[in-house]
Amino acid sequence: MVSSNEKNSIYDIKISTVAPGLISGRDVVQELTTMDLAMKLHYLRFVYYFRAPTFDGFTILKIKETMFNWLSHAYIPCGRLRRTDSGRPFIKCNDSGVRIIEAKCHLSLDEWLESKDDSRHKLLVSNQVLGPDLYYSPFVLIQLTDFKCGGKSVGMSWSHVLGDAFSAVGFINLWAQAIADHYPAQPLTMVQQQNHTYDFQNPKPNLDPLSVKRVGPVGDLWATSNNSKMETFSFYISTSELTRLQAQICEKKDVPEFECICVVIWRCLAKVRNGSGPKVLTICRNDLKNRNKGIITNESQTIGLVKINLPAGDYKPLELASLIMNKADDERMKIEEVMGRDDDFLIYGANLTFIDFSDASFYEMEVRRQKPVYVNCSIDNVGDEGVVLVLPTPKGCSDGRMVSVTLPEHQVPELKSVLKEDWCIA
Repeated sequence: MVSSNEKNSIYDIKISTVAPGLISGRDVVQELTTMDLAMKLHYLRFVYYFRAPTFDGFTILKIKETMFNWLSHAYIPCGRLRRTDSGRPFIKCNDSGVRIIEAKCHLSLDEWLESKDDSRHKLLVSNQVLGPDLYYSPFVLIQLTDFKCGGKSVGMSWSHVLGDAFSAVGFINLWAQAIADHYPAQPLTMVQQQNHTYDFQNPKPNLDPLSVKRVGPVGDLWATSNNSKMETFSFYISTSELTRLQAQICEKKDVPEFECICVVIWRCLAKVRNGSGPKVLTICRNDLKNRNKGIITNESQTIGLVKINLPAGDYKPLELASLIMNKADDERMKIEEVMGRDDDFLIYGANLTFIDFSDASFYEMEVRRQKPVYVNCSIDNVGDEGVVLVLPTPKGCSDGRMVSVTLPEHQVPELKSVLKEDWCIA
């Protein structure tokens, strides 16, 4: 829970909009792929923390001037949603801009970061969703918060319908380049539908893929509610700890770090839930090798499904790791087959979902030769089964991984206890 001291420390909030400095064109539209629409209920939230003197003397007018230039090279996220006559959403690139929130904090940056409560990060980034005034809702909201005695956070809310976390990071990193007066040769673009636009008249499969939870139709408010109150906590696993965990799973130490973390949390949650589950996992990764620069897309993320018949505790850790490595069936094609005009799904949290962001370039955002000291990343509007993010480590850590876990709040204390007792992770 956010303390009253932290909650009351944010003040002097101002809201404005920044649009591209150049007009993108007349009647420019961007179609959304089926996978874009499948991800439309999820939102990525990032908070980048910078120490002084990164933004010292950098007035809000100067910051907005750099944003005018930045958004001219990234105009698609500045558009707004519209619908075709059949009801299918698309983006009208009308240069409506991104929402800017200015705020101040009574606490110093060090005081803020000393807290171990992950919920405090939510005060520094917008929790807005798309709708109910869908035609006027911005895809991107950026909150700039000044801390006492210097330091600033840059919070970005990103609608997943635009693209995945790697797309969002590429977008915000482009602003850092614009501050240095460096621009790409071509504006950011979105992937076009690769196969066919879904025909709503075609019969659909009788069964939904196991990787999704049907929640719609949601209409013009792109959000859902949970059956349980969700809580997020995070922890750091050092390289030496990962090596120890790998040895516990397999003496040969050939289980990759991501799969190792998945196995540990999977077994712990099975114990928390008294062996009743989870028996189905969703594994999300990104195909960085085949990803082109300057593209924002949801097409590069795989959505794998792993299913077991017995409780996870009945399997050896190496057996679970092998299933994740070798038996995760990519369900993207199945998801596309069931998507229709009025169908809305949750993917993250429909099952216990593990997402590999360990290669995301969070700490490559360089503003005036300064990189963030810490980046918080979370996903909003997830299902009740929970989400686990595997993230890169902050600047200054030798290596290892950050792990962020979002679960129903009543499961969190016991999971922490089992992680400590069974795997010596605190």
